[in-house]
Amino acid sequence: LVLKRMSVRKDYRGLGIAKALARTALDFARQRGYRAVVLNTLMLQHEARALYERLGFRQHRRYVLPTAYGHLANCTITTYRYDLPGTP
Repeated sequence: LVLKRMSVRKDYRGLGIAKALARTALDFARQRGYRAVVLNTLMLQHEARALYERLGFRQHRRYVLPTAYGHLANCTITTYRYDLPGTP
């Protein structure tokens, strides 16, 4: 399962909404027998990266965005993976 474009409006951050959304996505994947949840985040998204790591996601891969801008700005993408226990 790929988690894509999860965000919480700035004035609602810090209320546990993102954590609840991420846990709901993990529960959804677990109930359907997925082996893992994978997501990408930009190097600038420090709060999101910290949240994913607190929830148990592990850095899986890092790479520079494969575009001219990505190389020029050294725009690094980090792929996170959460392996779901108890799935085949």
